[in-house]
Amino acid sequence: MNILIVDDSISMRQMIRIILSGAGHDVTDAIDGSDGLAKFNETFDVVVTDFNMPQMGGVDLIKAIRSGEVNRTVPILMLTTESEAEKKALGRDAGATAWITKPFSKESLLATIDKISRSVAF
Repeated sequence: MNILIVDDSISMRQMIRIILSGAGHDVTDAIDGSDGLAKFNETFDVVVTDFNMPQMGGVDLIKAIRSGEVNRTVPILMLTTESEAEKKALGRDAGATAWITKPFSKESLLATIDKISRSVAF
């Protein structure tokens, strides 16, 4: 799969890249929602985004993807430290497909990516 990772933490992007690349996925990184939106195209099978980022956060990125004309139904995983029900509701309402709270395991990330690539919502 071709996966876009959007997170302002370089160490988090590197860790996610290692996990996903190790599982055979092609990975593109973006440093925030604005960068992610600029790189987003029809070739991505899944987007993994953080919630809190400078410039454009994850919720705004999801809204922009969902309202666009390019690949608007791509599965989107919110991978964040946020665990509050209100924040999850914001993500779900924006169009997030799934949610994982950091810290996370390699197994949960790969299982969730597999699940949402088959369009299972949280």
